Amino acid sequence: MKTYLTFLWRCFRLSFVGDGRYYAWMFFLTAVALLGLNAYCRQIVHGLAVTGMTDQVSWGLYIANFTFLVGMAAAAVMLVIPVYIYRNRELHDLVIFGELFAVAAIIMALLFVTVDLGRPDRFHHLFLRFNFPISMLTWDVLVLNGYLLLNLHICGYLIYCAYRGRRPGKLFYLPFVFIAIVWAVSIHTVTAFLYSGLGSRPFWNSAVIAPRFLASAFAAGPAFLILTLGVLRRIGAYEVPPKAFLTLRNIVTVAMTINMFLLGSEVFTEFYTDSAHTASARYLYLGLDGRAALVPWIWSAIAMNTAALVLLYLPVSRRERFLHPACVLMIVGIWIEKGMGLIIPGFVPTPLGEIVEYTPTLNESLVSAGVWAFGLLLFTIMVRITVPVLSGRLTEHTGYTPDAPPRSPDHAEARAQEGAA
Repeated sequence: MKTYLTFLWRCFRLSFVGDGRYYAWMFFLTAVALLGLNAYCRQIVHGLAVTGMTDQVSWGLYIANFTFLVGMAAAAVMLVIPVYIYRNRELHDLVIFGELFAVAAIIMALLFVTVDLGRPDRFHHLFLRFNFPISMLTWDVLVLNGYLLLNLHICGYLIYCAYRGRRPGKLFYLPFVFIAIVWAVSIHTVTAFLYSGLGSRPFWNSAVIAPRFLASAFAAGPAFLILTLGVLRRIGAYEVPPKAFLTLRNIVTVAMTINMFLLGSEVFTEFYTDSAHTASARYLYLGLDGRAALVPWIWSAIAMNTAALVLLYLPVSRRERFLHPACVLMIVGIWIEKGMGLIIPGFVPTPLGEIVEYTPTLNESLVSAGVWAFGLLLFTIMVRITVPVLSGRLTEHTGYTPDAPPRSPDHAEARAQEGAA
């Protein structure tokens, strides 16, 4: 216990150590998070009236971000599968970064659910009044919190073993890794069922919603990790094998291709049948009765996703200066497609035929930015702690030695062979 407490204390102190770029980034995130907290306090005082949500459109920017982040958290499995099933050594140490991001993404997703509650003081009702197994919301609470605990255990155990220089015991983490693979698919599937199971919202009544969610998640999540690893390599904090970027690029390319195919299939079904249920799709893509607030959003998303996919298919995307812009375009495009392009049209028009448009307010946007900033703050701190442990600069016997040479790639491969073979 003393050793573990010493490890936690060293990690806490290390989170405050960095160069000027680190302090500037942390200051920026802290300032945005505090602005978001102030906006949320205003929302608590005045209620959801300070948001753009109405009785007709009761889900908005908060649930849009929640949906996107659940997928980003599930995408950590796309690093776990190549390592623990296909024995990809290049991605072995990088799995931890995927798991860390899954932790941060789930925390942000849960925070977005919290800020979406009109009465946050009644949050405990989610746990005291389970309608299991009928309610999909109950299933969502279980899978999200379970996935958070799984990733916390896997990350914490592997990092602590690396800190002590010990080989991880397979019994203590491998079963949880394989459970997490199935669990990652379940969290986004259950989230998709939340929408497709609502019979009064024809726009969501599609069996393609769940596979679309998974395909887009397995594209956006690894794309974010590519950007993260690119930053770590550029600042010299961690040596990332070049083959790891190519593996992630291939995963992103395949997942994005499937996502665009499923989107095209859904658009064809909606418009070719020309049934009474196409009103929401017409509102999204073409506008309805002169109302077209979402049309620029969805076509911008399609343009960005198409441009990203074309870049990924070209050989030039093997270079970072082309791969990184493709990842940024993809993340923003999928956020629009799965957020504003999915949630809002489900409410327009209403079952009574009303057309009430939704626009996020400034207060709502500040709360959302604050949640994102807090989540990225947590992720930055976790990465700041993990990198010295994996590189051998923070160990049980020597403490933190910033001038120690990092472990070589050969040593990393040896550790991978020991831990994952």
